[in-house]
Amino acid sequence: MKPKLGAPPSAARTGVFVGMGAIAMSFAAYTSAMMVRRESAPDWHHVQVPSILYVNTLLLLASSVALESGRRHIGDDYEVGPHARSRLLLALALGIAFLVGQVLAWRQLAQQGLFLATNPSSSFFYVFTAAHGLHLLGGLVALAYMLRQVSVAVGPGTSGALSAVAWYWHFMDALWLYLLGVLTLWL
Repeated sequence: MKPKLGAPPSAARTGVFVGMGAIAMSFAAYTSAMMVRRESAPDWHHVQVPSILYVNTLLLLASSVALESGRRHIGDDYEVGPHARSRLLLALALGIAFLVGQVLAWRQLAQQGLFLATNPSSSFFYVFTAAHGLHLLGGLVALAYMLRQVSVAVGPGTSGALSAVAWYWHFMDALWLYLLGVLTLWL
């Protein structure tokens, strides 16, 4: 069932949009601080981003596709079949794999002797990826909750909440693509 034109947005969607705006502003501030720090000090050293970040990107994008596919498999009558559940579960598993990949990226940097306090550029790498990882973890918790909800019962409220989670998840994808560009080009 689609919302009627002119109907007020759901509380879940409004909350997610407000949260996405705050997150976007935070990362804009981090980026601005990085650019100022990068241009104002001679101790900036280029960090070669670990190649696993590109694999992680594919995992996150595949997770988003799986989530959207699962969401779309919930019918207009809110019936949830095995395809929807399996796709939502796949989205969750791929999101977890992304976070595991981020930890592996940190380990690769540590093996190169690059830690949080090694130099300003490595500090920004860890801050950007940790902040994104924490926000993604919140999305994983919401996705796990929604997976449980669609296993119990689905109705208009659940469908709207799942759409809000999907919006947030897709935003995390877009934010990651932005961060990957920042990390690759300016770090």
